[in-house]
Amino acid sequence: MSENKLARQLSSRHVQMIAIGGAIGTGLFLGSGTAIHAAGPALLGLYALAGLVCFFMMRAVGELVLSDTGKSSFIEFIREYLGERWEFVIGWTYWLCWESLAMADLTASGIYIKYWFPWIPQWVTALVIVAVLLAFNLLSVGLFGELESWFSSIKVFAILALIVTGVVLLVLHVHVGGQVVTMRNLVNYGGFAPRGIRGILVALPMVIFAFTGIEMVGLTSGETAHPQRDIPKAINTLLVRIALFYVGSMFVLMCIYPWDKVTTTASPFVQVFSALGVKAAAGIINFVVLTAALSACNSTLFSTSRTLFVLAQSHFAPQRMHRTNNRSVPVSALLFSSAVLLIIVFLNYVLPAKIFTIISSVATVSFVFVWLALLWCHAKFRQQHAATAFKMPGYPWTTILTVIFFVGVLGLLIMQPSTLLALVFAVIWVAALLGGYSLLKWSRHRLS
Repeated sequence: MSENKLARQLSSRHVQMIAIGGAIGTGLFLGSGTAIHAAGPALLGLYALAGLVCFFMMRAVGELVLSDTGKSSFIEFIREYLGERWEFVIGWTYWLCWESLAMADLTASGIYIKYWFPWIPQWVTALVIVAVLLAFNLLSVGLFGELESWFSSIKVFAILALIVTGVVLLVLHVHVGGQVVTMRNLVNYGGFAPRGIRGILVALPMVIFAFTGIEMVGLTSGETAHPQRDIPKAINTLLVRIALFYVGSMFVLMCIYPWDKVTTTASPFVQVFSALGVKAAAGIINFVVLTAALSACNSTLFSTSRTLFVLAQSHFAPQRMHRTNNRSVPVSALLFSSAVLLIIVFLNYVLPAKIFTIISSVATVSFVFVWLALLWCHAKFRQQHAATAFKMPGYPWTTILTVIFFVGVLGLLIMQPSTLLALVFAVIWVAALLGGYSLLKWSRHRLS
């Protein structure tokens, strides 16, 4: 008989790789091309700045979840420190975050598969991926962790291959495409910030999109075998991972390949390996990017089902969502989240490719909103409790600066027509949830 509890089956390796998977996605492999085109070499500074801000946000999340590892996820802390209303709003918004992100990646996966099999419709790819990943997640949380570990390993290998290749070319001053590989290429084509402040501001939202999902480590606290040891380790190595995977890869990329020749129609990784004469570059990177998309979809099934599990515990979702099977897997929550993902199967059948841009923008806005709520929750926690062993460094000033940064990102989204629609949708969504909560409380009061 199931006790409706989650099992602690995630090992230290699983937690570390989930953290890496959350920090590396299609935003780096695909979105970096658009970001390079907008900001030039100044993108290095943007990744470093955004990475530092996200590190402080994660330290706040870490202090929260480690203050009480008996809670299933950070959603329960929202309830304790911000109240039921915001647990309802943030919980369902976080569910939307991952559902929309997965829909974007499922759409992209259909495009990637067409590289090898152009005769396969995009909607068929999305349907097969959802079915396969659901099967793995239904078996056990350990299998989810194992699958995510393999996905993350492939992404890490691809980035390390680029960095090692770049370092060797830099040392040897090799000629690539008629250009000498040198650090001077960072300033040889218009300077370090060739597009000026405008280019930097345009690129910033794209940089933030690359970090969406980074907070997922905070959802693993209820299923991690040794949370007090493994979660701090995963969060504290975040800056090193960002420096290596984002700043490091973009640094060698722009040393090898002139930044102004990077196009937005293909992954910059493909362009660099192609320039190096690696004939199979396009196919290899297409496989890596497909892996990144599968990783995001896999993470979605985990995060959305665990979010629904907690919401059902608070009676903000159907009670069957809180039931687990004999392998401690919340089956109903998993099936529901998977079924909603099938919406994108239909959209891929009837709508044009622009659905990817719309959905990815909705995901970015929703994630920033959740991050702001987590920082608010942490501030309330620190008002009521002394600092813990894993305390937020520089509090409260780091929290204030982090909030200002994220609010500024939302302001930039308002200024761009392509993302304004997503921001409007997010505002309507939150307003609808606030109204829905009031209606739910009213109906409960009437029934009592």
